Amino acid sequence: MRTYSLTVLLWGCMLHAIPMILSQKRTNKHSHSERITGLSENDGKTLHRTKRGWMWNQFFLLEEYTGPDTQYVGKLHTDQDKGDGNLKYILTGDGAGSLFIIDENTGDIHAAKKLDREEKSLYVLRAKAIDRKTGRQVEPESEFIIKIHDINDNEPKFTKDMYTASIPEMSGVGTSVIQVTATDADDANYGNSAKIVYSILQGQPYFSVDPETGIIRTALPDMSRENREQYQVVIQAKDMGGQMGGLSGTTTVNITLIDVNDNPPRFPQSTYQFSSPESAPPGTALGRIKANDPDLGENAETEYSISNGDGSDMFDIITDKDTQEGIITVKKQLDFENKMLYTLRVEATNTHPDPRFLQLGPFKDTALVKISVEDIDEPPVFSRPSYLIEVDEDAKEGSIIGQVVAQDPDVTRNAIKYSVDRHTDLDRIFNIYSGNGSLFISKPLDREESPWHNITVIATEINNPKQSSQIPVFIRILDINDHAPEFAKYYETFVCENAKAGQLIQTVSAVDKDEPPRGHKFFFELVPEFAAHPNFSIIDNKDNTAGIMTRRNGYSRSKMSTYLLPVIIFDNDYPIQSSTGTLTIRVCACDSRGNMQSCNAEALLLPAGLSTGALIAILLCIIILLVLVVLFAALKRQRKKEPLIISKDDVRDNIVTYNDEGGGEEDTQAFDIGTLRNPEAREESKMRRDVIPETIFQIRRTAPLWENIDVQDFIHRRLKENDLDPSAPPYDSLATYAYEGNDSIANSLSSLESLTTDGNQDYDYLSEWGPRFKKLADMYGGEESDRD
Repeated sequence: MRTYSLTVLLWGCMLHAIPMILSQKRTNKHSHSERITGLSENDGKTLHRTKRGWMWNQFFLLEEYTGPDTQYVGKLHTDQDKGDGNLKYILTGDGAGSLFIIDENTGDIHAAKKLDREEKSLYVLRAKAIDRKTGRQVEPESEFIIKIHDINDNEPKFTKDMYTASIPEMSGVGTSVIQVTATDADDANYGNSAKIVYSILQGQPYFSVDPETGIIRTALPDMSRENREQYQVVIQAKDMGGQMGGLSGTTTVNITLIDVNDNPPRFPQSTYQFSSPESAPPGTALGRIKANDPDLGENAETEYSISNGDGSDMFDIITDKDTQEGIITVKKQLDFENKMLYTLRVEATNTHPDPRFLQLGPFKDTALVKISVEDIDEPPVFSRPSYLIEVDEDAKEGSIIGQVVAQDPDVTRNAIKYSVDRHTDLDRIFNIYSGNGSLFISKPLDREESPWHNITVIATEINNPKQSSQIPVFIRILDINDHAPEFAKYYETFVCENAKAGQLIQTVSAVDKDEPPRGHKFFFELVPEFAAHPNFSIIDNKDNTAGIMTRRNGYSRSKMSTYLLPVIIFDNDYPIQSSTGTLTIRVCACDSRGNMQSCNAEALLLPAGLSTGALIAILLCIIILLVLVVLFAALKRQRKKEPLIISKDDVRDNIVTYNDEGGGEEDTQAFDIGTLRNPEAREESKMRRDVIPETIFQIRRTAPLWENIDVQDFIHRRLKENDLDPSAPPYDSLATYAYEGNDSIANSLSSLESLTTDGNQDYDYLSEWGPRFKKLADMYGGEESDRD
């Protein structure tokens, strides 16, 4: 009986050695049992098994060994080893030869290098013993595992070197801020090398950390951002469960308190003083006030308003969104003489209050604003914003037409002098008395030339000429009837030679430069010398127009070609004005409808050339000719031969193919040869050359043939018939008749019927057919080949 033994020595931080036995079962043809001996430091007992095989178990090796010698792993030994060096021990597998070295003679295994569990935690090795002389294995190789025993050689490391977190101010105790995480590369399944405990090194008493989860929480209530905004917390992660001797790592957490609206606005002072000159126009900014709010952003947004006060209708306050200040402005014109001091109550209110902190008090504040009005030397003030004066256009020079009044609004009541701005009265038509502001005329007026005069009067303080004011004065010139009416335009008309008495030949109207209050009213009549004019008369239409009428039948150009008819025009205003206008009347030849043809013996020129109707007729003829030419050309292009092939499906190249190969002459099921021998069964009507075929291909009726005709003769007859048939289509047609010919000399080569033969056939003749049939000759050449 042969027995192997493996002695393992383990080194580490443990107080005693651990025996490890590796096992691997194997079976063979021999049923006798073997014995395996394992050595241990405790008793060195011999282990017996009823089954033959090696007993191996995994064992541990300490990592990061720093001793002076190599680590001893164990010893490989078999009872076949007599100590004479005939056996050789071989180690293979992970790290064999580099990390793990075996003594070939003694079987001692050592770790040649320092091992790191974080790089590789276990190694799988195989050991065997062979006979040096024969080279054969004494026993089959066995596999065992070396697991690297972890030591605490890695400190915990945080996932980030620095964390950043934020939390609203005034948060309650225990509010979660952030979670930090550290990892340890040591083996978490062995000992406490990877068991991490968190603790806070810096940041107390404001924050705390959960020792197991690493969650940082607030430790103090009501932390105010206004007192302190930034906190730096240092967290430590320590392995070995936080025990002494464990390795540790730290990280920094920067925590920022986020602002909330927990502070109301507050005015730094209760009363503000401002002053404004009484001349400040509305919208003028007098000053700024600000209620301080230690909050940030929208939490510090403040709205200002005037709650009450005697100046609430004279002043206004607006909010500057950029600076959160209240700007006090003038709302109405101030007057020192009327009121010198105003008092306002200004209120500042948060626009976004937080309901959680309303119990802290109202989020608003008030302040008193006093505004004093300063007296300034004001310019004179007119009694009206403007003046309207009406004057007749016939007013005499030097006549007073009106008065303007101004006074100094100041307490001193300085004296005032008046003047006319000559830029508005370049012709110096008007003037003013400097002492009392009375306006008078310097030149004659003419309403028809200028019905309105817009001048500017200046009032100036005598003691302070810089203080002056202006006022517009609108002077309207009233009309008087100083212009006579006249014809609206120059009238020149005609009368036909064949005119009848009482015929209207012209209607005249008049205009007047004057504008009477009741409107214009004109009267027309002939001058007294022509009151009984024998040729023409005038009729007043009572609507400021008059009609010129004929008084006799017929006029002659040869006797009198032109008549001049004077007409007197009167108005109805006071004093009455009148004028005389002359109407020119020409005698002309007219057609029967009264249309003028010629005057003063001048020929009536008609337009030379063709008339419009003739031009239109010529144009229509040209258009008709062009249309006929276009139609003729279009019809000529469309004259084409009708194509022989009407449908795209009419294919002239017809190929009829019979592809049925069949099984040879003996196969009568694949194709009915009787069809070829009995053509009468397929006779159909012949096709004509001059008619397009209805189908792609048709079988033509032929003369009856006798039965049992030879197929080859049948094909030749068909070919000849097609060549001579006048009704055959003029298309390219291919009719294929597969004909094999007479019986083959070699007969059929098929082996399908060989199985039905009772006796063996002689295939020796195949070898005489040449090299092409050599393969067949080899296959059927003799009985020996069949047996093989």
